[in-house]
Amino acid sequence: MLRVTNTTRGTIVGDSIELADTSLKRMFGLLGRRGLDAGAGLWIKPSSGVHTFGMAFKIDVVGLDRDLKVIKIWRCLVPFRVTSVSLKLKSVIELPCGAIALAQTQVGDQLQIEAT
Repeated sequence: MLRVTNTTRGTIVGDSIELADTSLKRMFGLLGRRGLDAGAGLWIKPSSGVHTFGMAFKIDVVGLDRDLKVIKIWRCLVPFRVTSVSLKLKSVIELPCGAIALAQTQVGDQLQIEAT
């Protein structure tokens, strides 16, 4: 598990974040789950965008550049949607709906990711 900290705001984005860094893990992502607990999430690396086809719940999505700087935010993305795709995006973190607001995360913030 990983802990994601917003070092700009001094907040915890998530403390039970899973890593999806293989083709299989990225392909299945959060499919088949009924939701995410508070503090949980999925760091998809690499990724230039995400979709919510087949999902049963809304998610927050944080788009990161190679230095883990927030460059795009999608709040409470509903099922059966697609985010925009950007070559600037190098990874994304999928979180429970409302997690972005809770951690006060904004575009331009710097995140830190470490093993717990």
